[in-house]
Amino acid sequence: MTTAAPPTRELPPLLRLRTRSAAVLAIVSAVGLVAYAWPFVVSPGAALDTSHGGDAPWFFVILLPLLAAVVVAELSSGGMDAKAVAMLGMLAAIGAALRALGPGAAGLEPSFIVIVLGARVFGRGFGFVLGALTLFSGAMITGGVGPWLPFQMFAAGWVGLFAGMLPRWRGRREIALLAAYSIVAGLAYGMLLNLWFWPFAAYAPEVTYVAGDPVAANLHRYAVFWATTSLGWDVPRGILTATAVVLAGKPVLGALRRTARRAHFT
Repeated sequence: MTTAAPPTRELPPLLRLRTRSAAVLAIVSAVGLVAYAWPFVVSPGAALDTSHGGDAPWFFVILLPLLAAVVVAELSSGGMDAKAVAMLGMLAAIGAALRALGPGAAGLEPSFIVIVLGARVFGRGFGFVLGALTLFSGAMITGGVGPWLPFQMFAAGWVGLFAGMLPRWRGRREIALLAAYSIVAGLAYGMLLNLWFWPFAAYAPEVTYVAGDPVAANLHRYAVFWATTSLGWDVPRGILTATAVVLAGKPVLGALRRTARRAHFT
């Protein structure tokens, strides 16, 4: 007599995002959207700075306290405890070490595997902070500190945020879902990150930003720019992360969940 296999069921995140933390996270994301999108809404004829050298430090100064505010809000509301914060630090350190192996070379980001799987297990708030801290720590190790860093932190934070919001499947469906998401996230990360410099550089007329032009026209120019210059870097990033998920996703997810259970996370 054989027993039927247990039905596939949804698996909830170990750390649920509380209302206060969600509000702080919404503020952080709003700041990030402003950082990326403000050149598209400037008035006609407005003069743009030649780089983000002036405003990037301000975004950085705003971002770090907001990241701390997410963690504090989770701690104060019981959504995260000291053991979860320790796990956050450990995963960020692992991700930073992986980033040192290939800090964006040919578009490859080995640290994304840690961000995606960590966010999958511990939830969206944890994932956002993990993504941002991983890029910050990696920049400290590799010397990649510059006006691009806060934009990298925002984008990587959103990679973790949306990974933590995926349907809570398990088994093969979970691995397939995470692999597909990794490809999309790799492309979206590159598409976002180019916006830190694209409005301030001069290219061929069909791919150059024009201040004051309709948003649709500038978006079209940017889409052409991304497809012709950045896509070849973004595809390897997505493929590398998806391949790592397929090969190592199941044991890594299992190890993270066992660690969390044994540590009796909130």
